[in-house]
Amino acid sequence: MLEGKMPGKRSLNASAIPSAKRERKAITLDIKLEVLRRFEVGEKLSQIAKALGLAVSTVATIRDNKEKIKANSQIATPLRASRLTRHRSAVMETMERLLHVWLEDQSQRNVPLSVTVIQEKAKSLFDDLQRERGASSPTEKFTASKGWFVRFKERHCLPHFKINSTAPGNKDIYPEALRSIIEEGEYTPQQVFNVDETGLYWKRMPEGTFISVEEKAEPGFKSSRDRLMLLLGGNAAGDFKLKPLLVYHLENPKALKGYSKPNLPVIWRSNKKAWATRSIFQEWFTYFFCPAVERYCAQNNLTHKALLILDNAPCHPVNLSDLSDNVRVEYLHDSTADSIQPMGQGIASAFKAHYVRRTFEHILEATDGEDTATIREFWRNYSIMDAVDNIALAWEALRPATMNSVWKKIWPECVRFQSVSRTDDIAQLQQNIVSLAKDVAFEEVVEADVDQLLRSHEEDLSNKELMQLEQEESEDAPPALRQLSTGRLSAAFSHFEAGLQVLTSDGPDDAWKLKVSGAINDAINCYRELYNEEKRRSKQLS
Repeated sequence: MLEGKMPGKRSLNASAIPSAKRERKAITLDIKLEVLRRFEVGEKLSQIAKALGLAVSTVATIRDNKEKIKANSQIATPLRASRLTRHRSAVMETMERLLHVWLEDQSQRNVPLSVTVIQEKAKSLFDDLQRERGASSPTEKFTASKGWFVRFKERHCLPHFKINSTAPGNKDIYPEALRSIIEEGEYTPQQVFNVDETGLYWKRMPEGTFISVEEKAEPGFKSSRDRLMLLLGGNAAGDFKLKPLLVYHLENPKALKGYSKPNLPVIWRSNKKAWATRSIFQEWFTYFFCPAVERYCAQNNLTHKALLILDNAPCHPVNLSDLSDNVRVEYLHDSTADSIQPMGQGIASAFKAHYVRRTFEHILEATDGEDTATIREFWRNYSIMDAVDNIALAWEALRPATMNSVWKKIWPECVRFQSVSRTDDIAQLQQNIVSLAKDVAFEEVVEADVDQLLRSHEEDLSNKELMQLEQEESEDAPPALRQLSTGRLSAAFSHFEAGLQVLTSDGPDDAWKLKVSGAINDAINCYRELYNEEKRRSKQLS
């Protein structure tokens, strides 16, 4: 981390978070049993430590002495111990796991949530899971009560989600603050940037097309549910669009074999749920955004400095300004971010319309003429690499007038174009897509179908998609990991814990220790899940 910091850097809604030393706790039998119960329902080591106010190493020690603790508890208070270590139903555990995935997806898109909305989603998921498992007359009842929500919140550490968000305030507060920051830093429209994440179902056709109908008729269809995340952005002048960051759920899909990732028209990164994470975003900021700004300023004879405006999405680290002497980062207030953020004022929608249009053009080019593939053959072979090429062309198609006009709510003085370019008008693009669809032989496609397709990219994950996502993750688990025995995994965890104790013993404060231990434990969590799965399999076999 660089020590230098530009004077006057501040967050518009920053609040001091006092750090206090954790009080020393007596580790009673009840606490140890609670730790073990949380492990059994799938909670992470770092989550348990945070929820119970224990050191990560203490929680790990309790986990490693599981059998001894349970034996002692049965001798001491067998009835009470059996209550504390009881297993919840598989439907209940699966529901909470899928609900947590849904919450993370909402958080990725910076969607504020209320307790009532979460309770309704939980009840809906629970009912669908029971139907999925053929429980015609289920004996287990679930009402998603407030008591359940409190326990769920503790089990899954929910405070970082936007629950019970405040109502929108005065939309002019932030533009006024921005104006003073720009004047103070003497930034030009070429030096002020905004970026935002958006999802894209890269292989999805309008409802009603024979491709969409046939795919849904196939057992286990999933290609139209294959989603990726894109980070899109540019400067206020509209003359510089950043290279898109693409996050996919696979690091090395077959379609990319033989391609050099650094030479792709996107920055390729992976995450098992195709979500941006803080580490991915920080890497993008340090190794891609800052160098791109430096090159752009040099090419345009500008002072090497920039202002980056972000919303408060959980994947956006709060310390970005500390990583560069030349880039200042400011964060939008939660109450106004959605209504004034430039990239949220039609850029993502126009880009997706361009992507769909380019996809239909691609189909027409590949199937028009003699000795060409049929539409079904082309679409069956349409790969993520084809999507990457079309994403690049769609992003390139957005005109500077459009990129500049979306700043009118947050910085009206910099806007030279008062409306989007006609080539980026979504209504016009939808008409073009319908015409292309008819040329391709999708006679049934109308503008309403195209509009629904474009809106579907921003829809919540449905219960069916959440269940499908979990199923795909279990199917796609890397076989190489299966060769690791529980003994070898346990030995590896011991080494990690020993290393953590060395790293954190002389740390500056408790907050620093938690940050380091949390990051490392999150990184190896997939191995802990494998360990638990192997243990469960061993019990079943015995």
